[in-house]
Amino acid sequence: MALIKKVKGILPQWGQNCFLADNATIVGDVIMGDDCSVWFQAIIRGDVNSIRIGNKTNIQDGAVIHCTYEKSATTIGNGVSIGHNAIIHGCTIEDYSLIGMGAIVMDKAVVQENVFVAAGAVVLENTVLESGYLYAGTPARKIKPLDDRLRAVFERTANNYVMYADWFDEE
Repeated sequence: MALIKKVKGILPQWGQNCFLADNATIVGDVIMGDDCSVWFQAIIRGDVNSIRIGNKTNIQDGAVIHCTYEKSATTIGNGVSIGHNAIIHGCTIEDYSLIGMGAIVMDKAVVQENVFVAAGAVVLENTVLESGYLYAGTPARKIKPLDDRLRAVFERTANNYVMYADWFDEE
């Protein structure tokens, strides 16, 4: 079972059918919905502000989810995929978006629904990424509208991670 720690009397909560890898860390004011997965070495640290995660969201290996004291909570919607080693910090990521491997999303940024943030992109503080586009680069900029093929990746990835989680036996 993952490392689960209470902070200031607040214990993380998660819904039904969630997979928490043995070496994932989830602390403090974290509420996660159903069918979520938190993969190996991922850290969700709700120690200085709140973190809210919707249903069927996956936090992949090595990702860090944090927030900023007295400034910005973190909200992640339904069906969101957070790629390996991504950093999500004090921002909002709306439903069915995909944050690529190694991407960084900073405080007060808003990633609207159905946005693809490419691997390695850096979304600066206070940036709003418009729904329906691929963003890439440092700082992240709008590259192109999503076509049907790219839009299909969001739901497929969310569904695949529910399936992958089911492969692991809980002992």
